Amino acid sequence: MNLKELISNIKLENFDIRYIIRGLIDGSLSSLGVVIGASGGDVSTIIAAGIGGGVANGISNILGALTAERAILEGKRSSQEKVLLKEEGSLKKTSFYKEALNKTAISGIGDGVSTAFGSIIPVIPFLFLNKQIAMIVAILITLLILFILGIFIGRISKENLVISGFKMVIGGLLVALISFMIEHVI
Repeated sequence: MNLKELISNIKLENFDIRYIIRGLIDGSLSSLGVVIGASGGDVSTIIAAGIGGGVANGISNILGALTAERAILEGKRSSQEKVLLKEEGSLKKTSFYKEALNKTAISGIGDGVSTAFGSIIPVIPFLFLNKQIAMIVAILITLLILFILGIFIGRISKENLVISGFKMVIGGLLVALISFMIEHVI
């Protein structure tokens, strides 16, 4: 199946919100780390590093998800063909296979795009504020986004929403602390 066929066969009911959540978390945290790590430089360096790192991370997530998920899908298809087909044949033309391929594509693209989008969050304050204030605002905005995502995750998993939100905030604080330590040591 070529790219044009793949895109034309995309069905939004195969959209899986967990890849968007994962991408937003990944993008915002990795970009926050890059922004803090580049905080010794000028503002244009911080912005370029944050966006460049986020876009690279997003593309990496798309490629990683598509290749890993496709490999698993192909392995399952191959095993199913051996069990289900007595003669030489292929399940590649079945609607089940095409649906699985579609879900794989949507998941990978959703993960990567949301990662790139999430990476912009910590960079935005540097477009409008001086460097020191922007750093504080970037951390606070990222922690707020993580708290909201944590609440959303808590709602899905039927956990305490506040505790779920604070778990995500703790992860963000850990990234910020480690990034500050690295930036000041190196």
